[in-house]
Amino acid sequence: MLEKPDGTDLLVTARQVVLNELLPALPPEKAFAARMVASAIAIALREQEASAFVPEMDLASLAREIRAGEHDPGTPRHPEVAMLLRQYARLRAAVSAPRVLRQG
Repeated sequence: MLEKPDGTDLLVTARQVVLNELLPALPPEKAFAARMVASAIAIALREQEASAFVPEMDLASLAREIRAGEHDPGTPRHPEVAMLLRQYARLRAAVSAPRVLRQG
């Protein structure tokens, strides 16, 4: 493991600086850009955290199998693949749009 602070710590600190120090000092016409930077940092942090939970899989290969009907309802692996795709979709939503998951 690398020494602290690591990349995650640096991103968290950078986001706090943008929101707590820079944003209040910026003119109003620059506030949207600062919030966009803070949002991008938050997404990067969630993406980094989520990557620990993503199983090693070849999505291109899985997509080819699905298009070929190998995982259609009634096939042996359909339940497993359907569950995997639901989990993957939730994980992607948790990274890019976590509020959507909290609404449901």
